[in-house]
Amino acid sequence: MKYLFFSWLVVFVGSWIIYVQYSTYTELCRGKDCKKIICDKYKTGVIDGPACNSLCVTETLYFGKCLSTKPSNQMYLGIWDNLPGVVKCQMEQKLHLDFGTELEPRKEIVLFDKPTRGTTVQKFKEMVYSLFKAKLGDQGNLSELVNLILTVADGDKDGQVSLGEAKSAWALLQLNEFLLMVILQDKEHTPKLMGFCGDLYVTESVDHASLYGLSLPWAMERFVPSGLSSSMGQLFAPAWPRKAKIAIGLLEFVEDVFHGPYGNFLMCDTSARTLGYNSRYDLKMLDMRKIVPETNLKELIKDRHCESDLDCVYGTDCRTSCDQSTMKCTSEVIQPNLAKACQLLKDYLLHGAPSEIREELEKQLYSCIALKVTAHQMEMEHSLILNNLKTLLWKKISYTNDS
Repeated sequence: MKYLFFSWLVVFVGSWIIYVQYSTYTELCRGKDCKKIICDKYKTGVIDGPACNSLCVTETLYFGKCLSTKPSNQMYLGIWDNLPGVVKCQMEQKLHLDFGTELEPRKEIVLFDKPTRGTTVQKFKEMVYSLFKAKLGDQGNLSELVNLILTVADGDKDGQVSLGEAKSAWALLQLNEFLLMVILQDKEHTPKLMGFCGDLYVTESVDHASLYGLSLPWAMERFVPSGLSSSMGQLFAPAWPRKAKIAIGLLEFVEDVFHGPYGNFLMCDTSARTLGYNSRYDLKMLDMRKIVPETNLKELIKDRHCESDLDCVYGTDCRTSCDQSTMKCTSEVIQPNLAKACQLLKDYLLHGAPSEIREELEKQLYSCIALKVTAHQMEMEHSLILNNLKTLLWKKISYTNDS
């Protein structure tokens, strides 16, 4: 009877795990629904873009392995005309702004409703300019960015932006990741945009879709303690010199978004699953949806009602404080991007670090983690710590094959 009981218990637990995995997959991975929505809009002439024909007519753009972590944000490894890529698509209705989830509310009932028929190119440029001013603040060079967007929106490169292309571009510009991808299109660690259709877009492929080279299924992540997950990740992580090269890439990306050409962007999720790397161990950002314009975040969080600092958080890493005298969130984010990046890199780099630099590396990482936005001369200290870390790592790997 004892063995029979344990046999049934194993069967029950196994069946439950299979059920959870299947239900989780069907909830998270809705590529067919995404494709249907986009292709219905394309076939009725509402939207257009360089990926539309391949997705909806010739079917040479198709979805592979599902990487989605939320039903509202579909992400797949894909193939487009025999080239590997990452396909991203937005799904769920967001009828209101929930500060704990998204900065990018999407309402299906009004999706692709702008610009309207009869809108001139000049009027569309004014719309885009106003959107950028709201998101990025009153930057002096926003007109240059508007012209850059029009170049990207002209998917068929005929020198004109059609109404369908403009509708696709407008929907995409509501997404912070797409905007950042355009702004940083010439930077090494930003994935290149391959094409779009509506608010579905395709970026270049990333060989390894996790900082550690190991990515647990979303359903398992909820049951595996973070300490155990990190230990498992270290087993599959690259050799230390290659980890150092990847880490240098992350530090360079922090530089890219820190007071870039169109203002500062804040990294609000610096978890390992948002980063990847290619076969040469160059860092590539895999998920930039939680990297948001500082101006945009400050405007949304200021005067938000709060009981404690826990109510003043966006994503997992962008925290402000709760002013107890007014019970409102302040607008100044406490921790800079570099400190959050160093927090992520601490265990990643110290595990297996060469003994001759381990002590100095640990010292520099903890100094970096201690950085605060409100600290006196923060920008100077930020630059000094960042350069010191990069120099220490480069010196150690500069004469190896991983440099």
